[in-house]
Amino acid sequence: MLTKPVTVTVHASDPLSRAGLISHLRHQPTIDVVPDQDDGNRGAPAVAVMLAERIDEPTTAELRRLLRGRDQRVVLVARELREPDLLAVVEYGVRAIIWRHQATEQRLLSAVHSAARGDGELPPDLVSRLLNQVGRLQRATSTGAATGGAVPLFGMAPREVDVLRLLAEGLDTRQISEKLAYSERTVKNILHALMTRLQLTNRAHAVAYALREGYI
Repeated sequence: MLTKPVTVTVHASDPLSRAGLISHLRHQPTIDVVPDQDDGNRGAPAVAVMLAERIDEPTTAELRRLLRGRDQRVVLVARELREPDLLAVVEYGVRAIIWRHQATEQRLLSAVHSAARGDGELPPDLVSRLLNQVGRLQRATSTGAATGGAVPLFGMAPREVDVLRLLAEGLDTRQISEKLAYSERTVKNILHALMTRLQLTNRAHAVAYALREGYI
């Protein structure tokens, strides 16, 4: 049970959309809408409501900014969310997701309160998709673990980082296997399990992901 108003910031690339979200929230007695605060301010708002048309690079960068070093929960209002995007935003720490066409005042209020309590809230169709995606990733993780060593459900294991670092340096499978004292089959299995688990399309995509996320 919330005993005081939830402090909320609203984020959207489109000023009109941002104004619309604010108008939905600002007259609610249990919500206090405030301006965004910079990353250095440790008195960060409790909940950030973010509107996104789709999960692209600017959106993920903004999610990382909102969550970096803050005790803050994010409610995502999305128009479009592919299955890999769903898993990514959950991994980033998004607490609640609402479809944009379903974002009534009552749904927004419920999602903000759930996030403020530390609970999660997803539309029923997304729950099913998330469970299916996690199930596939767990199977991929089990396959990867069969090659030896612990493999995380999210992120990258040290052996995966080692392989990608050498791949980024221009080494081929045979050279990587010699450097790391793995068989070529093991190197291929590591890359296959990694790309399956993280929904990466090819080796170049895997290297780009590792660079972007700061693994290498």
